[in-house]
Amino acid sequence: MQLKTLHTVALLAATLTTGLMAGLFAAFSYAVMPGLGGSSDRTFVEGMQKINASILNGWFMFCFLGGVAFTALALALSLRSGADRAALPWIIAGLVLYLVMFVITSGVNVPLNDQLAKAGDPARITDLAAVRRDFEARWVTWNTVRAVANIAAFAVLAWALVLHGRATASSTGAAEPGAGGGASVTAAARADVSGPGAVSYGSRVVAYGPGSDAHGGGTVAYRSGAVAYGRGTGGASAPS
Repeated sequence: MQLKTLHTVALLAATLTTGLMAGLFAAFSYAVMPGLGGSSDRTFVEGMQKINASILNGWFMFCFLGGVAFTALALALSLRSGADRAALPWIIAGLVLYLVMFVITSGVNVPLNDQLAKAGDPARITDLAAVRRDFEARWVTWNTVRAVANIAAFAVLAWALVLHGRATASSTGAAEPGAGGGASVTAAARADVSGPGAVSYGSRVVAYGPGSDAHGGGTVAYRSGAVAYGRGTGGASAPS
């Protein structure tokens, strides 16, 4: 796989996994926790215990760890190529913001989840209100913080992907026509020319001057440079 293609795939994967994590944490902030917030102590504790246990699956771990891995890979490839300077600062910002979310999750939310799990079966907890009080407010607050950081990471990586696409399209368009064996004729080279002038359409040069040719009075010479038209051709079509 070419370096440019690998870079694009890595940046796309970074944006996708970061966006999926941002959506997950945002959903907890505006839907899951407000819903559980209005429930009884036992329902809240039991519900969060089950959610915390079920969320530790392959899909979650792929997105959670993949956001770091893919963004770091995109950054490394951007530094190596040296051609994607416009997107580079946004990739760095995306990685920093995602790491903020990663640290909050690992240092605050996960320990709170473990603490809630150690409380045991809700049917046997004597003081459910205290267990909930020690968990809920802090977990909700830091979930909101990590959701904001993750959404910001997704936004800047999406913009980095846009800039990377523009840079890729620009470099492709700037490539020399005819590279790889064939000559690419531009619209300017195909246009009728009635007077002297010059048109560049690749590595070939067609020079028309007084003399005779099949088009009605002009000689054709090829060399490396631009296409030059002189008197004697009328409307000539550049060879392809």
